[in-house]
Amino acid sequence: MERTVPPPAASDAPAPEATAPEAQDASFPDVAGLLDGMPRQRERGETDATGTPVTSPPTAALDTRSRVPRLLRLLPTPTGTPFTFVYGAVLVVVSLVAAQLDPAVAHTLHQGSSTDVAHLVRMPVLVLVASALWIAGGVLSPYALALLVVLTALERRIGGVRTAGVFLLGHIGATLATEVPVGLAVLVGQLPASSLHRLDYGVSFGVAASLGALAGLLGPWLRWPLLALFGWVLVTDLIAFTDPLTDWGHPIALTIGIATWPLVRRRYPDRQPVAAG
Repeated sequence: MERTVPPPAASDAPAPEATAPEAQDASFPDVAGLLDGMPRQRERGETDATGTPVTSPPTAALDTRSRVPRLLRLLPTPTGTPFTFVYGAVLVVVSLVAAQLDPAVAHTLHQGSSTDVAHLVRMPVLVLVASALWIAGGVLSPYALALLVVLTALERRIGGVRTAGVFLLGHIGATLATEVPVGLAVLVGQLPASSLHRLDYGVSFGVAASLGALAGLLGPWLRWPLLALFGWVLVTDLIAFTDPLTDWGHPIALTIGIATWPLVRRRYPDRQPVAAG
């Protein structure tokens, strides 16, 4: 007996259509929002899941904030440059107090702190220290600004103790190099006895020596223009020759600072940060 298969019954249901990609995606949860949370680089003109254009955050403000700390490194801080910070604060206080004094009283204090031959013979240590507490011209003078910038830059490279040593070496060395010849000249009768009481105080010798030492730690592109500019100022003062001993003391102090290059360069690598890794 032959078995026959009956034909499929007609149905009102429509025939299945080809599945579109959109229909296939409908069976999965919407993860567009989750993908936006994954870190990736967005291209210009890209939009997010809602169609809103996505733009990269502005970097101008970040660049501005990054420049500010670099500029602040030019000034002393209590933790980064303690010697320069404390010494600068003392100079500011002394200058402000002196500005409130009677001019005659201020002149008397300057005379008592002068590193002239008479004072150097009687009390050398006291006047050498006291003379370094005054800024000729006050806190607004060019040497006041130079002291803060130069000593800060030098101390960040070689430390506070060595910076103080360079400053004192220039201050004391240039003072003795200019005052000792005056005493000898008075002794042999080449200068009057009044030259033994010449008024001499200030921080300029120490600043000149510190600048000379700092130049040895800079790159050639900055070292030689700095020395040339400062040398030109010193030569101009020598040509004017309004204050012979001071005008000669500055080049001597600068030379003392340059002579410390082998020492400060030997210590400078110790202050460099160690690269991570």
